[in-house]
Formats: sequence, structure tokens, C-alpha cells
Amino acid sequence: MGRAKRVNRSVRDVRAKGSELGRTAASRGAEISRNMRRLDVPWARCAPARMLRETILQFVLGPLMDLYTRPRVYGRELFDRLGHPVVFVANHSSHLDTPTILRALPLRWRQRTAVAAAADYFYTKRAVARMVALTFNTVPLARHGGGVGNGSTEHVDCLIDQRWNLLMFPEGTRSRDGRLGKMRSGAAAIAQLHDIPIVPIYVKGTYDAMPPGQSWPKRRRFLARRHRVEVHFGAPIHAGRSEPRHDVMDRVREFLEVEAGDRFARAGEPAPAERQPIGPAV
Repeated sequence: MGRAKRVNRSVRDVRAKGSELGRTAASRGAEISRNMRRLDVPWARCAPARMLRETILQFVLGPLMDLYTRPRVYGRELFDRLGHPVVFVANHSSHLDTPTILRALPLRWRQRTAVAAAADYFYTKRAVARMVALTFNTVPLARHGGGVGNGSTEHVDCLIDQRWNLLMFPEGTRSRDGRLGKMRSGAAAIAQLHDIPIVPIYVKGTYDAMPPGQSWPKRRRFLARRHRVEVHFGAPIHAGRSEPRHDVMDRVREFLEVEAGDRFARAGEPAPAERQPIGPAV
């Protein structure tokens, strides 16, 4: 009889601790959500801001980037049969990645795409936050302790409900050697929550042009040649609501590795035939 009481007491204790942890996680998520909404710069998504952003991208950043890079875009034909919204998921090795991807997107997609930016990196100073929000249409996202589905991404959920696309870098930070790092599953969770596809993007060449630690792009040493930069759009990845998030991200990683040639290099096989580029990013 005494043993049964001890077992019942242990069960109650476990349930109580589980409830407490659940309340703590929900409270933490609500706190992060409030912080993200406070840091967000919603006016950067209004029509005048979009017009100014397009002007900056086409007539300021674009010409500057073209001094150091030769951009090419592959797979852009998928946008002819794709509807809003989607979650774009890309590898990350340089601060050039975001403007390179935005330039590669068709105009109507570019103007409806928000970029998830690390709140602890870009949003610690209000002036910097406003600048990156205006230039790239960024939205703050917590890299640590937020999770998805507990209210911490409520501001992002509202954007997706308004048919905005979201660009995410699931590695969480720039690669320090140009290779793919560990990929977090937040993008898969958001895609499943809203029942929208993931469009994988592989960006090549930005690490050589402007690796972490360098504040300005560089030219190749040989005859001051520009770096070839490529953006590869992959076929949409549809995740079932019951599919494990890590399995979804494994499918994303598979595309990135194939485009990078990692799988074929490891297997000692030749890389697949290269698709013809659409042309320079515009």
C-alpha cells in the first residue's frame, strides 16, 4: 500500500513539473514575442518604403555589387507556377547573401519577401535596425530560446497570413569556412504551421567575394577579376504536418549539398550537368 502511495505521489510530481515547464515555455514564448514586436519596424513594409528599397537595390547596391561579382541565376522559371506565400531557405556564408538573393527574385516576389534577421545581431541598436529593415525588409527573429509554436514568432505568422514570403538562413549564422553548417528546424516548423512550401536556395561564390570578418567585397587577385556568384532555386518542398521537422530540413540540405557538389565529391562521382543560367540577376 505504501509503495502505491509513493508511485502516485511520483506521478503527481511529474505531472506538476510538466505543467510548470509548459507554463514556463509559454511565458518565455510570450515574452520573446513581445520583444520581437517591439523591435520590428513595420513601416519598412509600406508602399513608399518598398519603392525606396527597390531604388536602393537597383541603383546603389546593385551597381556596387557588380563591381566585384558576376551574378547568375538558375531555376527562376519555378516562379511562373508558384504562388505566395513560401518560406525561402538558403545557405549562409556572407553578408552578400541577402542582397544577392533579393536581386535574383522576380520583382513581384522581391517586393513581397521579408528577411528573417537575428535580433541579437541587427536589432541591438535602433538606428541599425531601421537601416537594415528599410534596405532589406528584415524582421527580427530570436536565435536562442524562442522555439516555434509557442507564440514567439507571432509577428512573423501575421506577415505570412498577409501573404508575405519569408527568407530564412537556418544555419543561424554565417559559415566560417564556406561549408554548410548545422541547420535548425525553425523554417520547417513555420512552413508546417502555415501549410506552405519551402523553396530551397543555394548561393555560391559570396563566401569568396566577402567572407565573414571582411567589411567590403574584394576582387580576385588574378587580373582583378570579378567573382562569379550563382543563385540556384530548387523545386518547392512540401512538408506534411506530421513529418518530423528534421526530416524536412534533411530534404532541404540534400538539395544544398547536391548544388554544392558535396555529395558527388564524397562519393567520387562526377557532378550533375549544370543547368543553363537565366542570366544576370536584375
